[in-house]
Amino acid sequence: MFSLGLGTAQLVAPGEMNRLVGADDDPRNRRIQRWAGGARELAAGVGIEARYRTTGWLWARVAGDVLDLTLLGAVLADPRHRPEQRRRAAAATAAVLGVTAADVRAALQLQHAGEHAANGHGGGGVKEIEAKAEITIHRPVAEVFAFWNDLENLPRFMRHLQSVTRLGADRSRWRAKAPAGMEIEWEAEVTAREIDEYISWRSVGGATVQNSGSVRFTPAPGDRGTEVRVHLHYRPPAGKIGAALAKLFGEEPGQQVRDDLRRFKQVLETGEVVRSEADPEGTRTRRLLAQRPAQPLPR
Repeated sequence: MFSLGLGTAQLVAPGEMNRLVGADDDPRNRRIQRWAGGARELAAGVGIEARYRTTGWLWARVAGDVLDLTLLGAVLADPRHRPEQRRRAAAATAAVLGVTAADVRAALQLQHAGEHAANGHGGGGVKEIEAKAEITIHRPVAEVFAFWNDLENLPRFMRHLQSVTRLGADRSRWRAKAPAGMEIEWEAEVTAREIDEYISWRSVGGATVQNSGSVRFTPAPGDRGTEVRVHLHYRPPAGKIGAALAKLFGEEPGQQVRDDLRRFKQVLETGEVVRSEADPEGTRTRRLLAQRPAQPLPR
């Protein structure tokens, strides 16, 4: 918007702009003001607002700022100019220096963001996946917490996980199945833990799928066991691989987490995950589990 406004003023009133910055108002300077300044600023403003190759247009603005500073330097250095002209040129130079700093910063930020996405670390159009779910398990809080706190237990009920290996007190390596037969691996660290209350964690290093999560354990009303609430965030990388990994939790991420929690409930209440012989991983098992508390299916 600054480019559009300044460019319009330079095209429409080049004489006033010359006097404002301390330059001589003659036909030559009016042409410079109108075409080297106004037309350039308008082109940059339109290009930036079009959101097409914005970084290039911002660098074009920086180049234009350098040209403006050069012209203002010539005004300051001309011994024929009056003190009033030099004061105006000095004020204009200070203003252009501020604009130049803002343009350089914006151009660098956009350029860095573009390089980050091209290297597979940005969003690249793949939105963050968020999933929430909760369930009541008929077991004491201490028992439920202790089972989850041993992260190596997680693959027993989280279907996409293949393994979790403890690397230290609060650090672990996770391996998961991904679409098209792919596997992904990352390291995670526990960021907060309160015994029998909550655990939170996040991926560390250059994880292919940046993720974080938390799980809370609270006593269920009426002494009915433990309420478990899970909240997960995943940010897949850019590109086609990222789009495929975004499907790690399927079309409805919350449904996948709810299924994992039902299996968690089964493991703690019955000691095993119940599956249907006809449909070991499919919707029939989900419907049965959704209809009643976890228990072994009849033979």
